[in-house]
Amino acid sequence: MEYMINFEEDVLMRSQEVPVVVDFWAPWCGPCQTLGPIIEALAKEAGGKWELVKVNTDEQQEVSLKYKIRGIPAVKMFYMGEVKAEFTGALPRHQIIKWLDENLPEQDGDPLTQIVDTLFTDRHQQAAQALEQFVGEQPDHEEARLWLAAATVGKHPERAQLSLPENHKLYELSTQIKNLAEVMTCQEAAPPALEEKIKTAQQALQDDRHEEVIQALIAATMMDKNYCDELPRRASVALFLMLGEQHPITKKYRRQFNMALY
Repeated sequence: MEYMINFEEDVLMRSQEVPVVVDFWAPWCGPCQTLGPIIEALAKEAGGKWELVKVNTDEQQEVSLKYKIRGIPAVKMFYMGEVKAEFTGALPRHQIIKWLDENLPEQDGDPLTQIVDTLFTDRHQQAAQALEQFVGEQPDHEEARLWLAAATVGKHPERAQLSLPENHKLYELSTQIKNLAEVMTCQEAAPPALEEKIKTAQQALQDDRHEEVIQALIAATMMDKNYCDELPRRASVALFLMLGEQHPITKKYRRQFNMALY
């Protein structure tokens, strides 16, 4: 609960793993002095269910402006990088407990699943950062390493080369990640129009622009189904599988991709 904090790391990234309650306060604020000890005591009693970060609005004005703090004390709950709930003013202890009970997310799932669920969404980059941290703390966690490879395949295709036996439960996932990584590494010569589509897919994959990736891969599939051992088709299937059947990109482009095969 340091006064000067790194908001990106201590709040946004940390909230990928556990809810973070942020208390915006200032030393001159009387109600802040009332609220502070109450919410600090509740954080200690939480047993890790949620964490408290205090932001001095005088010292970190940019953060305060970004989150539109107009009156203090102001309390915001962050989860998976987003504000999930908030209140303003020095609420009594019982009201804060009620607010927490109503707004804390369910914590039944494991942290890795919660991170993976936000991959390939508008929070993809934050999820990738959370995976970097997760793997840094648990370098032998094979599934986390695979999902990190999937999340960063455009920037680090070498991460996809994790060798697993065919009977391993994650073998299929590892195969699809390798197929997608191959977009970045295939050196087979191609006609100019096809080469342009492959380069477009590569750049979009580096930049995590997944809709542009699938658009370019479908176009490449239509131009030459045999290029680089059917790479555009294999990479398209891999991306669809990682996105999932319910993802908007899958719903929008799966039929177009199927038509491109014939």
